[in-house]
Amino acid sequence: MNHNPHNRGHGTLLRSGKPRQRALRRGRVSLANHAYLVTSATIGRQCFFDNFHAGCAAARCFEESALLGDARMLAWVLMPDHFHWLVQLGENDSLCLVVNRIKSASARSANRVLVKKGALWEPGYHDHGLRSEEDLRDVARYMVANPLRAGLVRRVGDYPFWNAIWV
Repeated sequence: MNHNPHNRGHGTLLRSGKPRQRALRRGRVSLANHAYLVTSATIGRQCFFDNFHAGCAAARCFEESALLGDARMLAWVLMPDHFHWLVQLGENDSLCLVVNRIKSASARSANRVLVKKGALWEPGYHDHGLRSEEDLRDVARYMVANPLRAGLVRRVGDYPFWNAIWV
């Protein structure tokens, strides 16, 4: 995956500097009450969350109501070097604001455990606004099965860093 850290003001990680792709993202806004699949990687794809305690510290932030504001975390999975969230916005906070609050808090928490300072997450992220015909549960199932596909566990229930409102 090519991580281009150029943030275009809306928090979305661009994968290419191609003019066509920049034009597609220009003026993009997050929509109230819509669901988004969000993915972000750690700096340099370092496996910070191979450390169980750092994973616990970061994961606690993913569902913290003060960080989510009026958004709702529907599902999440924290992999050793990245995360996936399925988040539904509320009426007030933009996707960028919600993502940045949780990434900042989770980095501070994990850094305390890792006895490290500085950036933990890449500056941007990738988001996909789900269309009405996309089934949220199917997206969540696919997301939380990531540890299985990565060969980290034999059963989803054996992996400690995930949650979904449907479970």
